[in-house]
Amino acid sequence: MDFGIADKKALVTGAARGIGRAEAQALAAEGVALAINDIDAAAALACAEALRQCGARAVACAGDVATPEGARQVVQAALEQLGGLHILVSRHRSDVVGCAQPSERSARRIAQPIPSVLASDATPRCASMASADRQMIGDATPVNNAGAGGQHLGRSVQEMPIEDWDIIVQTHLRSSFLCSKFALPALRASGFGRIVNTSSMNVTGGGRPGVGNYSAAKAGVIGLTRTLAKEVGAAGITVNAIAPGYVETALIAGFSPAKRAVVTGQNPLGRFCRPDEVGALVAFLCSVQAAYINGALICMDGGKRDFFWADT
Repeated sequence: MDFGIADKKALVTGAARGIGRAEAQALAAEGVALAINDIDAAAALACAEALRQCGARAVACAGDVATPEGARQVVQAALEQLGGLHILVSRHRSDVVGCAQPSERSARRIAQPIPSVLASDATPRCASMASADRQMIGDATPVNNAGAGGQHLGRSVQEMPIEDWDIIVQTHLRSSFLCSKFALPALRASGFGRIVNTSSMNVTGGGRPGVGNYSAAKAGVIGLTRTLAKEVGAAGITVNAIAPGYVETALIAGFSPAKRAVVTGQNPLGRFCRPDEVGALVAFLCSVQAAYINGALICMDGGKRDFFWADT
């Protein structure tokens, strides 16, 4: 099926590795020109280069989209380098949970987007994209998956440091708000607009103790998505959210065999979701065929419908 988006231009945030990278690859396979954002400048450049080697049109736009100035600069860089914008796939900063302390994060922020050169306009059909993605996922540092556990999670609301609340909410909710805010003028002007946000099965499945900040942020993403859908629908822009469950990323690769067995055993499909499956859903939501899907939350949990966390 031709998704009809080969002439479109997209900004994908948190796209250097894992699920974000798979989403970028799925869009690239449809011929979409891509701006690859990540706070890790080297990783963003590497991802864009890998896509270009497969014939995709891709540039790197490093920056911290959880800050107003960072998000503004990233969107502006994408517009300047791609010559417009039709699609925003909004994830989150990829460096936060379980990773650096605030001072280290600040030191790694990239103040200026990194210029790159667009490859040819040929629609990419590179078979090595999926295998390269799997290799990248396997090699990625688990702490860079902001959708998982880490040093800012695991405490009750009563015990949670305020900083942990702020960091997670900024990472997951504020970044989605900021990217939408700054990208919307370009999406309105394009005559074709798609925004896909990322929530979590942790919200749709009832949550679990110790992640009040994460649950609140991801629930906020759902509310933001539904509000935006009503605000911009008349302009031909659709806004939807996905809620993945356990996805086979570097974090999952670090699970013990016992934990893997328990978690997959609780799922009707008996396995984890693959990143390319998330990418395929995102590409469809950005397609012309999905023009009447708006304000939706689509679960990718294998039918589990309730969150289960194994401490094995």
